[in-house]
Amino acid sequence: MTSSQPQSSAPDMAAIWTSARRLHPIYAEMAREFAIDLPTCPALEAGEDTPESESVEQAQQWLNAMDERLQVHQLRQFLQTSSVVDAAGLIALLQHFLAKAARTDAMRDKIDFLLVQYFSQSAPSDLDDNGVDLAYVAQGLEPILGKVELKSPVWLNALDRVVDSARRCRSLDELLHGGVLEQGRKAKAQAGDLFYLPVALIAFTRFGYLMRRVFFRLMLADLNNILDGLTELEEKGVETIDCRRAQFSAQEPILRLRMICQSWKVMFQAEYSSGQPLRMLVDLRASVEAALGSSAKGKGVAGSASAPAARRAASAGAAASMSTNAHEKAAAETGSEVTMPDSDTAEFEVAAAAPDWNPDADSHPGAKK
Repeated sequence: MTSSQPQSSAPDMAAIWTSARRLHPIYAEMAREFAIDLPTCPALEAGEDTPESESVEQAQQWLNAMDERLQVHQLRQFLQTSSVVDAAGLIALLQHFLAKAARTDAMRDKIDFLLVQYFSQSAPSDLDDNGVDLAYVAQGLEPILGKVELKSPVWLNALDRVVDSARRCRSLDELLHGGVLEQGRKAKAQAGDLFYLPVALIAFTRFGYLMRRVFFRLMLADLNNILDGLTELEEKGVETIDCRRAQFSAQEPILRLRMICQSWKVMFQAEYSSGQPLRMLVDLRASVEAALGSSAKGKGVAGSASAPAARRAASAGAAASMSTNAHEKAAAETGSEVTMPDSDTAEFEVAAAAPDWNPDADSHPGAKK
């Protein structure tokens, strides 16, 4: 019996080290991107093939320290804007988190996001929502969860009711502030340790995937409504509108707003979600609708009699240019101007319901130029 002990423990140490080496470049890149102040792990930096047990323990401690410092929204942002992590990297991250004994809310949210991200990347783009049943999602998650018996507990039926409510929303504002997202977060929180049941992980992955699709459809619909409204304003000779409620200026050029919306549209089509200017998008639509209402009453900001052809051509050219290189150009256009501050919140969340905006009381017209 004693001679077999080293054989049983050696594979464990080897597996731990293999996992640590696989995760190290991902974690090191995240540490650099988010300026996480943590000393490097010499053993991992050296990339030893057969390390001493002490080196393996140091690697584990380094990964655990990174896990404690890495926030959920940072993981989300990194994975959706970086090409460093492929499907194998996502699997490695999931296996790493699922193996942890500590089941905190942050760990649950990381696992939840990673599962949805993995399934979203592997699912065909033309997949119909009706085809996304538990069996389909379970098949997609087999590399992570293995074969799972799909006897879904009754309490998971609440997720379908939340998805149905989301599908009835007519705008992003309604989805964000109508209580639908809160229902989904409540279902996840109330699951407790049952969240980690394989069938529950599959159900929550399906839920997150379907909610993400609703979310992006509503975002694109809002953007199209904004762009249509800007076109209508241009046709009426309006050149600038009051966009202080959306953190822009009191006389924001329509040309610039159109270019920004085109860049957002590219990002949203690429399923970029972390750090999105959600509040700005909702408020910009409200600003455009308010300008359309004022214009209809003859109170619009005066502009030229008609939008010059050169301006229209410039706008169309800018949009086409942004479309040629989706992530890079979109991020370059909006990164320093419209990205919302980091917050450790759930995906697709705006921190609080939007209060009625009073332009006379607004003292922060913004300095976006």
